[in-house]
This record gives sequence, C-alpha cells and structure tokens, in this order.
Amino acid sequence: MVPTMKKLPLRQRIIEAAFRLFDERGIQHVSVDAIAVAAETTKMGVYRHFSSKDVLVDDWLTATIAKYRGVLDEIEHLHPDDPHAQLRKWVNHVLEGLPAISHRGCPFVNTIAEVPDPEHPLRQKIRHHKLDQVERLKALCRKAGLSDPNTAAAQITFMLEGAQVAAQNGSLPAIEKSLATLTREMLSERK
Repeated sequence: MVPTMKKLPLRQRIIEAAFRLFDERGIQHVSVDAIAVAAETTKMGVYRHFSSKDVLVDDWLTATIAKYRGVLDEIEHLHPDDPHAQLRKWVNHVLEGLPAISHRGCPFVNTIAEVPDPEHPLRQKIRHHKLDQVERLKALCRKAGLSDPNTAAAQITFMLEGAQVAAQNGSLPAIEKSLATLTREMLSERK
C-alpha cells in the first residue's frame, strides 16, 4: 500500500510534490505556494526544510540526471559484453519514454528553455550531463565497431533528441518504427 502524502515525513512530501510539479509544469511555473499545497503543508513548512525553490530545482535536476544515468548503468550491467545490445536498449529506453514526453517534453530541453542564461548552474549541470552522455555513446560506438564512432554518437544523439521533440510536437507519425529502422541501419555499419 502506498502511503498518503500526510503519512510521509514532511521533507519527503515536499520533495515528491516539488519533483512531480516540476515534471508536470516546468520549473518557472511552479511556486513555493504550489509546492506547499501539493505537499499538504505551508510555505513556511517548505522553507523550514529548503532555503529556496532553487535548492529544490537543483535537487530535482540532480535526481533526474541520476535516474537517467542509472538506466544506462543498468543496461551496461545487463549486457556487459554486447555493445550492440546496449545501444539498442538505450534507444528502446528513449522509445518507451516517448508517450510521457509527448505530454510535457524532455526535462533537460524544457529546463534549458526556461533558463536562458547559458552560464546558469542548471544549464551547466545539463551541459555536463549531455557531454558525459555523448562520451559514453562514443565509447559504445567504438566497442560496437562502428566505422566513425564520433559521428555515430552525434547521429544517435540527434536521432534520440529529435525523436523526443517530434513526440512532443506531434509532427511525425510512427516515430518508434522510424527510430528502430534508423538504429538497425546504423548498427549494421561496421569498420
């Protein structure tokens, strides 16, 4: 049985409410008042545990990045000696998430859109996450024996992030089929 909000400790209620609201509405459209209402507390209750909304936003982004990395770590763990399987599972993970993304979009892209300053700490955190992701893709493409791992990693990145945007704006029918075909073609290319 899932505990109701009131049965959870206040700090946990605030975190769960804030994270859910940031996912649903974005970071700029969620006030501390809205977090307090969703957490079944007061604004002062929120500030007793968090000095500002910015702290909650940073915690949310850190958790979102960790969740994504955790999925990739699990894929690597399940297929340690099969880089092709890892790449296919990575693509499948994104494909499986497209229905949820079609509602609100990628949390990283949304945060970048909401925080225009490229030097802002949130933007820097996303940039580092994406750079790490590309390096991880390059290493996988190298292990998979693709002829140009750097280009392949860039293509996979464009393909996956483009699929997320297309799912959000509804511009392409049958994204899943197209993405599966592109992945198959890319992975069949060898040195």
